[in-house]
Amino acid sequence: MGSFDRPRKRIQLWKKALIHFALCFVMGFFTGFAPASTASIFSRRIGSSGRPTKPVPALEKLADPGIANRSVMAEIPVGESPEPHLDRQLIVITTTRSDDRLQEAFLRRLACTLKLVPPPLLWIVVQARAAAPVTAEMLRKTGVMYRHLTFEKNLPDPAAEADHQRNVALNHVEYHRLAGVVHFAGASNVYDLEFFEEIRQIQVWGTWPLATAPANRRRAVVDGPVCSSSEVVGWLFKDSSNDKATVRSPMTDADKKGKPLKIDISAFAFNSTILWDPERWGRPTSVPDTSQDSMMFVQR
Repeated sequence: MGSFDRPRKRIQLWKKALIHFALCFVMGFFTGFAPASTASIFSRRIGSSGRPTKPVPALEKLADPGIANRSVMAEIPVGESPEPHLDRQLIVITTTRSDDRLQEAFLRRLACTLKLVPPPLLWIVVQARAAAPVTAEMLRKTGVMYRHLTFEKNLPDPAAEADHQRNVALNHVEYHRLAGVVHFAGASNVYDLEFFEEIRQIQVWGTWPLATAPANRRRAVVDGPVCSSSEVVGWLFKDSSNDKATVRSPMTDADKKGKPLKIDISAFAFNSTILWDPERWGRPTSVPDTSQDSMMFVQR
């Protein structure tokens, strides 16, 4: 009996396996014809009222790989920025000095700061062509969107060279009609990140108090605007060494003769359309000209 029971048991196991296989095949076959819309039940979020909520839009992708780790921008859906000024571009202009041995270190430090600022931000670095190759190599590794401008003119006076570099940058902004808030950031400046979010809100022109600490001197000099409502009516200068403050009016006799009030170049920012939209701001022309003094126009 035992020899006959074994073949029967094997036949029954094969039958069960074939039946199980056939059932799975039939179920899979008919599942493939099921309507695809049934999957949308799981893709919609139901609110407390029982109505489906608005689909979450795709998040903005950061184009620059050097800033891909910024979670602030990744949380803002495309076209739904909670504050319009967050999308306003910052145009940061930095001049250089060929005789400054700490120039590269200062630029690297400023680059590390700008890398933490949420985009859009454009860093314009101006430099003499002879010293440009080393800086160009450094800028490529910063992860900051930049434009490296060079010039050939040889100016022994540091102040004249700085003004020439600023004019080179402003002419570039004007020629290419770059839109944004322009700020002159010295390579040795130290910034709080909240500062950049504040100047993004500037609509026309903005200014603020600025403290400078001269090298090897135990004192600080603070200068800044004296305002009446939204109008600048004077400029305050205060030296911590003697605790004396002086106020100058923007319209002194000297200023009326064509010499604008001398203020620190890093103490203000302005809308770049001032440079290339003459009808809006009353500028005589918007045609770029290397001979025009754009910096003098901005100061006025």
